[in-house]
Amino acid sequence: MSDNDRILVGIDGSEYSTAALRLAGRLASALNAPLHVVTCLGFSDFYLPAHLPPGEIDSTAELEAVAKRLMAQAIDRAYGAERPEHLTTAVKSGSPAKVLVDESRNAQLLVVGRRGHGGLLGQLLGSVSAACTAHAHCPVLVVSQDAEEDHGRNR
Repeated sequence: MSDNDRILVGIDGSEYSTAALRLAGRLASALNAPLHVVTCLGFSDFYLPAHLPPGEIDSTAELEAVAKRLMAQAIDRAYGAERPEHLTTAVKSGSPAKVLVDESRNAQLLVVGRRGHGGLLGQLLGSVSAACTAHAHCPVLVVSQDAEEDHGRNR
């Protein structure tokens, strides 16, 4: 398996992330492809600071540790003990849209949630999802929060 075979999924810890993770895991399993999960440390993020301990964070390493913990929690919510076989993770620094578009150069598919934290009610796509669909170097699958409910009805 090469990097170009991988399914890339971008998460931010929102409910849309969990649905995107689950669907990406099913696709990776069906395609026998590695699954690479990415979360980003961007200064415009609202989700990460809400989960920081009181007081100041002294270093980027501490921010990265919090991001890794939140990613592990999201993966646990999505898969429990039934994790996809070839799952890898990464915490990247930078704008989530830019990071995911760059990472998409080496993927067969990019999976993102329809809207994450900080979205305005009524938006069809969040800014990251919109940027990915416009600029990614591979096909992009945008997953809504209710994708699992729809999937379950069609079984």
